[in-house]
Amino acid sequence: MNVHDTTSDAVLTRIRSRAADRRRILFTGATIVTMDPRLGVIDRGDLLVEGDIITAVGAGLGAAGADARADTVVVDATGTILTPGFVDTHRHAWQTQLRRIMPDVDDLGAYVATTLAGYATVYRPEDMYTGTRLAALTAIDSGITTMLDFSHNSRTRDFAGDDQLLTLRLAALATDEIAGPELAYGSGLARVARDLGVGVSVDAVFGTASSEAVLRWAGAGLLGPDVTLIHATGLTTAAWRAMGDTGTTVSLAPTSDAQIGLETAIPAVDEALSAGIRPGLSIDVEVALAGDMFTQMRALHTIQRMRAVNAVHGTDRQPSRITTHDVLDFATLQGARTNGLAAVTGSLTPGKKADLLVIGAEDLNNMPLNDPIGTVVLGTDARNICAVLINGEPRKWNGQVLDVDLPALRTEVCASRSYVLNAPAV
Repeated sequence: MNVHDTTSDAVLTRIRSRAADRRRILFTGATIVTMDPRLGVIDRGDLLVEGDIITAVGAGLGAAGADARADTVVVDATGTILTPGFVDTHRHAWQTQLRRIMPDVDDLGAYVATTLAGYATVYRPEDMYTGTRLAALTAIDSGITTMLDFSHNSRTRDFAGDDQLLTLRLAALATDEIAGPELAYGSGLARVARDLGVGVSVDAVFGTASSEAVLRWAGAGLLGPDVTLIHATGLTTAAWRAMGDTGTTVSLAPTSDAQIGLETAIPAVDEALSAGIRPGLSIDVEVALAGDMFTQMRALHTIQRMRAVNAVHGTDRQPSRITTHDVLDFATLQGARTNGLAAVTGSLTPGKKADLLVIGAEDLNNMPLNDPIGTVVLGTDARNICAVLINGEPRKWNGQVLDVDLPALRTEVCASRSYVLNAPAV
């Protein structure tokens, strides 16, 4: 079946008429930004999804007979860009019904006092569910197909299921300044993570105290590729050296660091790159920030390039600037590596899960297509994402998130918000 409307309802009906494990979807004629260093960008390329896996990427797959089978749904993707789904390496999803409730938050202390010491104390299990669900659906709408939910307000062990695409990591804090010694990363929590066979994500890593902690962890053998340090602002050169030497991963939160003012308030991309670390990117908290990856990429791209030029202003030295390719790499492949999922997602590589975006390259704000990576990073927003596939399953199609009763969701979200705002603090 060959339907020329890129993401028409007819195509979706065809796709969904087949059992998920027997589907074959062939996207043809797209500009494919694979983010795989070996494959690069493919002009007028094709991509084949079989079940939940990308099985082929290249030019002329249709001509080679991939669309000859009767069970193949061919999607004419001419005029679109295919990219991997974005990977959010750190977000507190439970807060989402409190979006932008404190848009001009003064500092970390004000955030903690308002959210963790205030609103968090009255949350019920259903409020946790509502906030997390809203975060996940909005992430899909803006092209985020993988999200690390740093859930530090859990109210129940429920909501587990056999059909969920979930993996587990241990959440910790860098020091005991915020939540006490039991949640501070060290040998005890590292032992728990090893016993469970899971990675570790350490939040609130910034400043002198965290720098000293990093050196202690390195000396005790508690760092490595399965450990992610979040924020990493204002760290010492010695701490960065220890992180780089151990292969520790880093999650940068560009807008959070800058807007909330975490330590130096400067996203530590230069420090990470100098230590040989290519970071992932994080949304962090929607109570004060935007919830999409485009904002993170643009903020980091702008801040770093501003700093690079400013550092050499008035000299004959050349600035060392990151590129749009760098920040897209951080938002996709490096994000997957940071979350311990580099073998699963983050690039349009045969053998990986089919987590991908179809982006309108001929939309009003994107046409004409001159540079596909520049267009994705600097021009695109959620309205241009025609389709989102997660694990091979269409989750957004024809510009709409699927299987969501929006009026019912709105009622649920507003009711939860009203409860949280009006319940007496514990």
